[in-house]
Amino acid sequence: MGDNGHRPQERWDAIVVGSGFGGLVCAGYLAACGRRVLVLEQHDVAGGNAHAFRRRRAYEFDVGLHYIGDCGPGGILPAILSGLGLAGRVAFRALDPDGFDQLVLPGLDVRVPVGWDRYRDRLARALPEDAGAVEAFTTICEAIGKEKYEALLADMDLDDPRMLKLMPLTGRWGRRTLNDLFDHCGLSPRARTLLAAQSANYGSPPSTTTVFTHVSMLDHYLRGAYYPVGGAQRLVATLVEALEARGGELRTRSRVERILIERGTARGIRLADGTEIEAPLVVSNADYPRTVLELAGAEHFPPALVKRTRNASMRLPVAVLYAGLDRDFSARPNANLWWHRGWDIEAAYRELAEGCPSGELPFAFFSFASIKDPHSPPVCPPGHTNLQVMAPLALRYRGPEQGGYRRDPGYAAEKERATDMLLTAAERALGPIRDSAVHLETATALTHQRYISSTGGTPYGLASWGPFGMRPQARTSVKGLYVVGQNSRYGSGIVGVAISGILCAAQVTGRRLLAEVHAGAVLTDPALLPDRPAGWDPMAVSRGAARRGRAAARAGGAARTPTGTEPAPVGNQLR
Repeated sequence: MGDNGHRPQERWDAIVVGSGFGGLVCAGYLAACGRRVLVLEQHDVAGGNAHAFRRRRAYEFDVGLHYIGDCGPGGILPAILSGLGLAGRVAFRALDPDGFDQLVLPGLDVRVPVGWDRYRDRLARALPEDAGAVEAFTTICEAIGKEKYEALLADMDLDDPRMLKLMPLTGRWGRRTLNDLFDHCGLSPRARTLLAAQSANYGSPPSTTTVFTHVSMLDHYLRGAYYPVGGAQRLVATLVEALEARGGELRTRSRVERILIERGTARGIRLADGTEIEAPLVVSNADYPRTVLELAGAEHFPPALVKRTRNASMRLPVAVLYAGLDRDFSARPNANLWWHRGWDIEAAYRELAEGCPSGELPFAFFSFASIKDPHSPPVCPPGHTNLQVMAPLALRYRGPEQGGYRRDPGYAAEKERATDMLLTAAERALGPIRDSAVHLETATALTHQRYISSTGGTPYGLASWGPFGMRPQARTSVKGLYVVGQNSRYGSGIVGVAISGILCAAQVTGRRLLAEVHAGAVLTDPALLPDRPAGWDPMAVSRGAARRGRAAARAGGAARTPTGTEPAPVGNQLR
């Protein structure tokens, strides 16, 4: 204690605000490069949109991770993990390589296989009248995907003028709309809808989606689609282990109220309880508009950037139904299902943006965690199915958006309406399931806004931010303040935000980190990582060492469950 009776102020080399996947990757690499790193998370458990929650001691639901691309040998994400000494600590199980996504539209059923050549051939057979246009479209997209991959490994910023030489097709098409490329290739309306059938991976229609966004999503899945064995929380916990192994710390239930800035330089943060923690480097994994306009404060940024950020729009939020069914769907292929009611993808997004006044979803995405991870006991009991049904969906509710909304009858009615639409879509795609439901729980835009603190409740980040196709750089105009995550230029999704995290750490350290680790460099000695005892629980690890220690002391030899020591409730009631 100091002379005045107060706790001495903490000082760290770096503070990461938010424990989403991008923030954890950045924190891990900063720690691996010798910095003392503190990660602060407002929620009960780390992971952001990649965290999980448990229900009835029988089901574990992933909030936002449904599948990950490019996790085979030489893949980007395995290289990022290996660079932190984590090779072998997370296994990835491949979805069906002959059809990891099943696209079901009226009168047509197409399975998306691994590999651009097979994908091209499969589409051409499904739409023979568009075969030439499909050939032209996929050839351009494949080339852009290759350019992006090579540029990432060159570890150069995408705005670097030298990139134009490395990425000529990206320079021509990357920031144009997907509709522009559709027009250029002469694709029919049916072909456009089929090609954009997986667009809920980024949450916007072809008219407002850049070619670069679409290719980034599609190319990494065509390199192989996977699911982490043990689920999303195991992947998160593994990154927490890497952080702690190098002297870093995760603190959950630690809401950052303000990023402290003096004379244009970041100096730390202030928590909601008034505690100030100093650091010369702050990395915000929080939502970008919230970072600029609330946490840091608009007064610290150039007026043009503030105006651009105030005028920014976000991609659509999502509604997700988490369902535990006492029915076995294990005979299905290990694939996601994309169900579409019609053939007009632009009209579908207009309907979703209006909150579906018709009362029926135009499309939905189905993820079967119990098929993807059949041998993990927390997923569901034997013979049951862990199903998630998701669709972009604007909320029509206009009541209070803070804590009071959960008791508002208007919100309850809108949530019930969303649940019914998701169930109806599920029964159109899968047949009757309502009588098989053991557990049903729906998350809306306000749910995501509450737990993930994302503007508008979207998991996809910015839709527009100034000139079309622009997104923020990692380095801000405030010295010592950086941003990572879903609003980065590297795309939404686990791999996109992971790339944003390692490239941010590369800018801070002046090292070509992604190129280094992809070539085999390991920056953390695996011997520093903790052993995993019987009953190792990724949920407990993801609460941080301090809360883990207190829970262990209270438990004092608590009985084991099939998933290890049962942790305290996550508290995510999804209302």
